[in-house]
Order: sequence, then C-alpha cells, then structure tokens
Amino acid sequence: MTLVHSPDDPTLDELCEKLAALAPELEAADAWPREQLDLCAGAGVFQWFMSTPWGGQQWSEADLLRGYVKLAAACLTTTFVITQRMGAANRIAASDNDSVQQTLLPNLLTGCSFATVGISHLTTSRQHLARPVLQAEETTAGFVLDGYSPWVTGAEFAQHIVLGATLADRRQVLVAMPVDLKGVRIERAPQLVGLSASRTGPVHLDRVLVERRWLLAGPVPEVMKQGAGARTGGLQTSALAIGLATAAIGYLRSQSHKRSDLTDPADSLEAERNELENAMLALASGIAVCTSDELRRRANSLALRSSQAALAAAKGAGYVAGHPAGRWCREALFFLVWSCPQPVVAANLCELAGLNE
Repeated sequence: MTLVHSPDDPTLDELCEKLAALAPELEAADAWPREQLDLCAGAGVFQWFMSTPWGGQQWSEADLLRGYVKLAAACLTTTFVITQRMGAANRIAASDNDSVQQTLLPNLLTGCSFATVGISHLTTSRQHLARPVLQAEETTAGFVLDGYSPWVTGAEFAQHIVLGATLADRRQVLVAMPVDLKGVRIERAPQLVGLSASRTGPVHLDRVLVERRWLLAGPVPEVMKQGAGARTGGLQTSALAIGLATAAIGYLRSQSHKRSDLTDPADSLEAERNELENAMLALASGIAVCTSDELRRRANSLALRSSQAALAAAKGAGYVAGHPAGRWCREALFFLVWSCPQPVVAANLCELAGLNE
C-alpha cells in the first residue's frame, strides 16, 4: 500500500475501508489485529508520530488527531492498540537513552517489532491502594521489579514493555523491559465487554532484574510528567471517542435516507460531533476553547449516545451479535474506564444520573 502522508490523503480512506471490513473478525475468541496492524505498517501509520531523524513523518498534533478519528471510526480496537504501541515508542524517543532508541525505534516504526506500555498504575489505575502494585528496588546492576502491571495491551505479542515502577521513597522509574527476562509472567488476557482483541490484561513480575541499560527515565517523582512522551488521557483519547461516534452517526445517517424520522437525530448528533472535533483541533493548536477534561466528558457522552442511537435505529437486528451497532455500544463503555480522570468520571456520572439537567 502507498504511504499515507496526511489525514486528507485518499490512501488513508482506502486503509480505513479495509480496517472496517476486517473489524467483525476481531469479535472472535483469542483474536488479535495482526493483519490490521500489518496494513497500518505498510501504509506508514507508525511513521506519523515520530521525528524525521528516526524515519518518521512528524505529523502535527492536529493532523495526528484527525488521523486517529478516521482510524477509530474504521476499527477502534486496532486504533487503541496503535495508541499503546506509539505510547511506548514516544516514551523511548523522549528518553536520553540513545542505545535503547537505536536498538528499538527503527523496527517499531516499520512494524517489524511490537512494544506496548504498562503505566496505568502510575496514573489512573489502582491509585486507591496504599502500596504501589509494581515496586522497584535500585541495585548496582539496575532495578529489581516486583508486583504487577494491571492493564497492558498486547503483552503476549510484545518484545518490550515500557513499564513504570515505584521505589520505596516514592520516586519512580520508567524502563523498556524485554519480556523474556526471568520472572516475567504474562497472563492470558481476560474477556472484556469490548475490545477484547486488544488482549489487554495483567503482567506479573517476580523480582525481575531490569538492567540499567534499559532505563528510560528516573528515578524521579512522578516520572510520567518527565519528557515529551504520550500524555495519558490526553486529546488522543477524545479523538478515539469522536471516531467511534463518527461510525455510529454514519450508520444513523445512512438509515435516515430510508427513514425520515431519523433525520433530525442524525443532524443533531452530527453537528455535535463536528463541534467537538473543531474544539479538539483548536486545543491542539493552543486555542483554549475548553479544557481537555471538558472535551473528554463531552466526547464520552457523544460516544455513548450516538452508539445507542445507532442501536435504536437498527432495532432488533442491532441487538443480534455481530451487528456493528451492538459492538459500538459495548466499545463506547470503554471510554468510561480508559485513562479517565476522576473529574471526568464524576461529570459523566452526574450526566447519567440526570444531575446536570
């Protein structure tokens, strides 16, 4: 496939058509989007995110978000996996470890290898626990990691995991851990309500020694705030929610051509979707039309409402397993739990409870 060089490139539309056609296959047990990721690699998708010295295209943030919207509308599972892959690559690129960069980045950009991240326990997951779930002990050789990372996407298929861990003094480290180290145990990923093919689940570490040569950042307090890596829960999460809403609204629009009663709902949701995308792109350009949390709340809400509208329009057929409307409804729930800041959770709960009326 020809490389995609901009979010307006017709080749991206061709790629998205192929991803959308393959999306139903990811509902099968033990599925993994290998073919989809290979298609994205062939189209140069992984190059969008990286600087030119590494062979990347270095798209602007606004163009990246527009690209994410299109990909997510075609296949949310594949796009989510890409966010985790590129989150790892961006953290590696943002580090001062030239050796790890030279070793890992070229193959990550071409799709010849796969890396993912295990960082949710440093940001949103398991934050209520007094003791960190993944602890680090500094030694002369490196860092001994003990515990587990609860949510790691595609660990079964990864060669490296960018992991965060916490020392006894509460400082944190970020390492690019090879998955074949002694003491690493990757569990079979659990069946999820949606996006099960992302194979997201726990990775256990039983006193795993990660040599200092794999250190990306730290030890420092709040290591996730260091460098210029991917921002957890940032605009990309809202972009994926808008992408999912785009697919559901597109279905509603197609049905409105045959049923006039669907025209007004389709018009209203489409207008809201366009307004949200414009707000997101404004934020990406530094124009503070709203906060990122407000955008995330509204994007979550739109994904939930538009997917349910698509299901209502599909009627009984949409409730049969295999119909895309049912899949969109389940996938929309993901945005209530994926890297969702507590203020956003609280705001969405208030909306669901009717407290904002």
